[in-house]
Amino acid sequence: MARYFCMDTLRYLLFEVHGATDLLDYERFEAYDRESFELLLESAKAWADQDFYPYYREMDEKPVYFKDGITYSHPILRKIMKDAGENGWLCPYFDYEDGGSQMPYTIANAANHIVESANNNIPGYVNLTSGAAHLIANFGSEELKKKFIPPMAAGRWGGTMALTEPQAGSSLSDIVTSASPTTEGHYLIRGQKIFISGGDHQATDNFVHLTLARIEGAPAGTRGISLFVVPKLRPEEDGTLTHNHVVAVADFQKLGQRGYSTVHLVYGEHGDCHGYLVGELHQGLKYMFQMMNGARIDVGMTAASTATAAYYASLQYARERPQGRKLTGSGTKNVSESQSLIIGHPDVRRMLLLQKAVVEGSLSLLVECSKYADLAHVDTTEVGRNSQLLLEFLTPVAKTYPAEMGRVAINNGLQVLGGYGYCMDFPLQQYLRDIRIMSIYEGTTGIQSLDLLGRKVPLENGKAMSLLTARISEVIKAASDDPQLKPYGEQLAKKMEEIQKALGYLMPYAMKGEYETYLADATVFMEMASNIIIGWQWLKMAVAASRQLQIDSRTFEKAFYESKIHTMKFYFKYELPKTRACLETLTHPDKLTLTSDTDDSIF
Repeated sequence: MARYFCMDTLRYLLFEVHGATDLLDYERFEAYDRESFELLLESAKAWADQDFYPYYREMDEKPVYFKDGITYSHPILRKIMKDAGENGWLCPYFDYEDGGSQMPYTIANAANHIVESANNNIPGYVNLTSGAAHLIANFGSEELKKKFIPPMAAGRWGGTMALTEPQAGSSLSDIVTSASPTTEGHYLIRGQKIFISGGDHQATDNFVHLTLARIEGAPAGTRGISLFVVPKLRPEEDGTLTHNHVVAVADFQKLGQRGYSTVHLVYGEHGDCHGYLVGELHQGLKYMFQMMNGARIDVGMTAASTATAAYYASLQYARERPQGRKLTGSGTKNVSESQSLIIGHPDVRRMLLLQKAVVEGSLSLLVECSKYADLAHVDTTEVGRNSQLLLEFLTPVAKTYPAEMGRVAINNGLQVLGGYGYCMDFPLQQYLRDIRIMSIYEGTTGIQSLDLLGRKVPLENGKAMSLLTARISEVIKAASDDPQLKPYGEQLAKKMEEIQKALGYLMPYAMKGEYETYLADATVFMEMASNIIIGWQWLKMAVAASRQLQIDSRTFEKAFYESKIHTMKFYFKYELPKTRACLETLTHPDKLTLTSDTDDSIF
């Protein structure tokens, strides 16, 4: 079986770079230890090898399809949902009383990386069900918890997140799906939702759609949105299930992730569709943001995992494919010699190192965010509060960088294979198609960039960014104590000065109320900030590797740690300098994209 993943790198990031075992100091995780973490990861790897990876290509060649009112999915999916329920993978980080095992989110997300790398079509079904059940557990009434969480946790019912509407897209303030109160305590739901991932398939017996809708007379905009549980089959008092008139009327045939169903839902067109209010009226978007932010981390992990699998496919090919010969000292080739493996060619090595730099830098950031999520949940001191702020700041980056640069990484992998990369016989073309959606899922790159610059930079008067700056400075200080790493710490410090220059130029626009000018190049700011944040991750990895090289009881081979330092140097030479171009763009006086809504004469 081809390698699609490296357990050593994951262990290194979890235990030697980010200190996941620090979480064991908290009472919530007292049932775990380092050995149990290792066993959980090995269990995920065995599951991925058996039920995920063997079906990756097949799920693309025989995709989900809709016919005669039925959404047909791959048969292996029912087994996976059943096994996920029986083995606790549908609610691993839930409270014990909600049927969970109180596993650290850091470890659950690491396990998710393993199965995502094996087959990125499948985990979305599991993760959406888990996220929906978790939202009900946090904000739903005891009746809703009792009625819906057990069958979801068992994998018998699937869960979804139903936000997008045909006329609204990402503009949630324009939602028109309606909810009318009744004297029986439920609401009647009418409307449509599109692009609903996992919204219908054959792997579960029922679906629980967490649906945003507007109650009649509610305030305009997002303030008037409420959240409802809307099952496909509603459970009655006697335990029977009744058709609830929310139906899938079509599926979307996609460029990639063809084994992952995406459907169009219609509510209440041919009968009463009952919805059950979650929490308080008009607080739906606030509640949904818990699931949305978790989903953004999931999307970032899916992108990083897809790019990881592509990297190892490219690496395997480069180690096996002979082509060309090394140049001699005179600048010529000796045609009598055997051909060289392409992994020996500098440009191929550059493309492989770019892939490695992107995927491992992305994974490191996602592990960091996962640990912040755990600390925010369990630590009641300033540590927990600061962790929440850091998580909020980093989430748009953790979703965007793996999605955007993961695509670049896979594109380079396809180039490593040359013409074969473009052929259906090899998986690179599928990885490239699959990752393309990641920069669109759960808020496009443009939306994430607006969130970063418009909301997260000024969050709590800049406290979140100050905390991040302090964390980066700590790593720069650690690097300065190592002669080999000191120049790279100094380089990163200069990049931090660049981002302050960019903000120094942009902030006056925001202070004057010229928000459109302030945010016009938010995606460029995202690129700049992401590059620096991943540089921080790589310097952190290099510091940890250097320390391990100085002791005799290191976990991995010397070459493993040296490869991390080498890749950090590659990132600082080839990727980090790109922030300078971003700074020039952000501080350029020409405002070339600002115009009236109706002026299209430049096109």
